[in-house]
Amino acid sequence: MGIKLLRLAATLLSPGTADAQSAVLRATQHHPSTAPPYAHHLDALLAFGRGSRLSAAALASTLTDRLRAASTGNGDAAVALKCLVLLRILLARGAFILRDQLLVALLRHPASGRNPLALASFPLARSFAAASWVRFSARLLEVLLLLPDASRDGDAEYLAALPNPRLISELAAFASVAAAVRQAPPPSCAPLRNTLIWEAVHLAEEDRVTAERNIAARVREMGERLDTLGLADAAELVCVLRRVEEGAASPPEWKWAGLDEAVVADAARLRERAEQVLLRRTERDRRLVRRDRAAASASARVVAPALGTDVRFGSLRWAGTVSSWR
Repeated sequence: MGIKLLRLAATLLSPGTADAQSAVLRATQHHPSTAPPYAHHLDALLAFGRGSRLSAAALASTLTDRLRAASTGNGDAAVALKCLVLLRILLARGAFILRDQLLVALLRHPASGRNPLALASFPLARSFAAASWVRFSARLLEVLLLLPDASRDGDAEYLAALPNPRLISELAAFASVAAAVRQAPPPSCAPLRNTLIWEAVHLAEEDRVTAERNIAARVREMGERLDTLGLADAAELVCVLRRVEEGAASPPEWKWAGLDEAVVADAARLRERAEQVLLRRTERDRRLVRRDRAAASASARVVAPALGTDVRFGSLRWAGTVSSWR
C-alpha cells in the first residue's frame, strides 16, 4: 500500500517540481554547515533557467519554500544562509526566465503578506555569526530587488535617455545598496574557517562595487543636465547626494564596505551645484507667486452703464471693449 501511494505521489508531481526539490535539497544540505554550495550543485540550479518557464517557476518556489522552512522555529542558519547565497547568485548569473520567476517568488504575497526575506528577527541562539549574516544578507537582497535592470549597467546611451526623475530614482536605489552594505556584521561574526560566511562577504563586496560604479555613472550624467532640473527634482537630488556622502565613512571593522573617496567627492561637488540650482529655482518660483498675486489684485474694474455698479474682471481680455461702454 505504501509503495502504491509513493507511485501515485510521483505521478502527481510534475518532473520539474520533483527535479527542483532534489536539486535544492542537495545544494542547501545542512552538512557541512560552514561550506558554501558546491559549484556542480549551483550549475544544476542554473540549468533550470535554460528550460521551460514551468521548470524555472518550480525552482524559484522550491528555493523560497526552503528558505522559509529554515527560518521557522529555532532556525537553521546554515541552510538559510545557503539559500540566500544561492538566490543572490541566481539573480546575478541566471537566465532571464529564471530571474523573472525568482522575482515573482520573492515578492510579498498580497493576501497572506508572507515575505521570505523578512528575516530581521531570525533566531540568534544556535549560531550567532551565521544568523547575523542571514539577517544582513536578507536585508541586502531586499534592496537589490529594487534596482533597475542589471543589463543596463554602465550603458551611457541608456542613462542619457532617462528622464530626470527616473535618473534620480535610480541614483537613490544604488545609494540604498551602498547604505545597506555598510550595515554588514563585524569581523567577529566572520570566522576564518567559515567559508560560507566569507562567500556572503564576497558577494556583499561585489554589490558595493557595482553600486559604486553605477553611482559614479549617474553622478556624471546628472552633472551634464543639472541646469534642466526643476524645483522638485533639484530638492530630491540634493537629498540623494547627501545620502551618498554618508557612505564615505567605512565601518571601522570593514574597510571594503564604504564608497570610494573619489566617488563621494564627485557627489559632494554635484550636491553643492544642485543646492545653487535649488536656491535659484526657489527664488524664481517665489517671484512668480508674488507676480501672480499682484496681477490678481490689480484686475480690471469696469463700470456697467445701465446699472451704474462696478464690475470686476479677473482677466484683462475685455480691456479693449471697456472704452466703448463709457
